[in-house]
Amino acid sequence: MTDKPQQFDTLQIHAGTPPDPATGARQVPIYQSTAFVFKDADHAARLFNLQEVGYIYSRLTNPTVMALANRITALEGGVGGVCCSSGHAAQIMALYPLMEPGRNIIASTRLYGGTVTQFTAVFRKFGWSCKFVDIDDEAAIRAAVDENTRAIFCEAITNPGGHITDLPMVARVANGAGVPLIVDNTSATPYLCRPFEHGASIVVHSTTKYLTGNGTVTGGCVVDSGKFDWSAHAAKFPSLTEPEPAYHGLRFAETFGPMAYTFHGIAVGLRDLGMTMNPQGAHYTLLGIETLSLRMDRHVRNAMTVARWLEADPRVGEVTYAGLESSPYFARAARLCPKGAGAIFTVQLKSGYEGCVSFVNRLKLFSHVANLGDSRSLVIHSASTTHRQLTEEQQRKAGVAPDTVRLSIGLEDTRDLIADLDQALGE
Repeated sequence: MTDKPQQFDTLQIHAGTPPDPATGARQVPIYQSTAFVFKDADHAARLFNLQEVGYIYSRLTNPTVMALANRITALEGGVGGVCCSSGHAAQIMALYPLMEPGRNIIASTRLYGGTVTQFTAVFRKFGWSCKFVDIDDEAAIRAAVDENTRAIFCEAITNPGGHITDLPMVARVANGAGVPLIVDNTSATPYLCRPFEHGASIVVHSTTKYLTGNGTVTGGCVVDSGKFDWSAHAAKFPSLTEPEPAYHGLRFAETFGPMAYTFHGIAVGLRDLGMTMNPQGAHYTLLGIETLSLRMDRHVRNAMTVARWLEADPRVGEVTYAGLESSPYFARAARLCPKGAGAIFTVQLKSGYEGCVSFVNRLKLFSHVANLGDSRSLVIHSASTTHRQLTEEQQRKAGVAPDTVRLSIGLEDTRDLIADLDQALGE
């Protein structure tokens, strides 16, 4: 490997995965092992004291899973990453080092419905809380910040509407408040959007989606930029700056510097929460990432073709795809996602709620599933499924009114996709 910085297409194949030192295997082996043998008692002690990096137990670290974390970290331009069992797990993992009872985060109203539920009902059980704001309203975000705020959370390209978040603006607010900006980059992937280049501190992924790309395994990842100065805000983040009793008073920020957040995620987060990714799942995702740029280019091209056709159809009221020139986010998408605005968006049908139900039922090529980012094109009526637990007001704020459906455009021939949409829309 050269020391010269490498391009995305090279990194997605090589980053984090040198030939296996034991066998010379060129593809990353699946290390299907619960535990790893120590060289001797001193070696074991050093590992448990965080004095040496290595493998102890697969709940904490596993070579296959670590290879995936390193590859995603390289693609995002971060310093360290931690993989876990799902995108939802990644959100809890990301917040775990930052939060305590009585603390809050500020989050966009335009989030996946399951995330909204996690940030409300589940947070209450931890003594945490969330303030939801219009992430386009800078004044509202600033007004929501208080002395107990510990992070701002948003999606780069929102699920389900495909809205593009103004990351530089939100980052300015977060920096002014002395808290990290956490960006869910699932819908964009690091190929379309690089949140760290726009001021984000932490990125989370549901690797289940585009990174794997074929709907086979669940997973999540948390990536740290290494740029947030935890010591400068020590009083807000004691888990990272104060002595850790379980490690004989070690201070993560002092000991590990830019890697403090990542080491905490492994040594405390995975140790205590146990949200472990299995090595076989990591292997599937590593394989998927090898073709990420190729797939995303095709996803974007197909999404643009389908969105333009839908926008021109008289049976359709609105298409929210940010790649369309009619979108209020078109210019922002070109600035923050220059390779494309992703491949998910919502479609408002003039036939209303019942028309949406009929439309979904009549589709044949599109699969009706609660997922996105698959090679197959997918559809869902969010108001009655993924966002069903929200009030109608919350649904509308999230961009999933009862008369809208979400499409995730896959890799098929767009002529076949359009034919299927046309027959499903009916007269």
